[in-house]
Amino acid sequence: MKKNINAVYEPAQPVAARKLVPAYEQIKRYVIEHIANGTWKTGEMIPSETELVKEFGVARMTVSRALRELTAERVLTRAQGLGTFVAPRDVESTVLDIRNIADEVAARGHRYSAQVLTLEACHDPQAFDALTVRKGPVFHSQIVHHEEGVPIQYEDRYVNPLVFPNYLEQDFTAETPNRYMVRLAPIQYAKFRIYAQRPDAHVRRHLAMEIGEPCLMMWRHTWIGELVATSVRLWHPASRFHLAGSV
Repeated sequence: MKKNINAVYEPAQPVAARKLVPAYEQIKRYVIEHIANGTWKTGEMIPSETELVKEFGVARMTVSRALRELTAERVLTRAQGLGTFVAPRDVESTVLDIRNIADEVAARGHRYSAQVLTLEACHDPQAFDALTVRKGPVFHSQIVHHEEGVPIQYEDRYVNPLVFPNYLEQDFTAETPNRYMVRLAPIQYAKFRIYAQRPDAHVRRHLAMEIGEPCLMMWRHTWIGELVATSVRLWHPASRFHLAGSV
């Protein structure tokens, strides 16, 4: 039987990024932070719309939108005449869909954009090991993905040129690597791991993070036939992290 899960963790974000975030999104992250740190537990009532309006100094429609979206995302549940409550959470899933981040952002009704930092052929032994090839060059890209102008993911990817020979010729501000590769050759098999890590200065700077703020980093290998097609590390600031999957 198929079931969907949502695992969300979004503590308070750094000031530099928060200034770029719409008010309703700040309220959503405030609610999620209080659920994630255990302040509001499953089944408990959260503050009313009136209380949140006073606390944030925004219009009621702004608060209403935040709560409506959190209800649609199954973070909250609303009972007419009673209030809004923390929804039950199913976090037993261990299988993730490989989803295109641009589609995820668009599904939330937000604007997606990308900044390509690196798009090159490389001879890095680490890349050869990741792709299980004996010699290069292989392809390397580094891209920062944004939602409403706020960086939400740093992508560091190695690509097997035997599978995607025209990779370096693509415009990845117009189409993500994920969409490009799936369009040409649908992924047949994948392995992934998720780690909690502190990013280096380069990643931290491009994600507008504060020193000491942790990231959740997903490492993923994908295969097409017998070949490792791509190896990617995806860095997500813990303060702007949203993970969804299904089993």
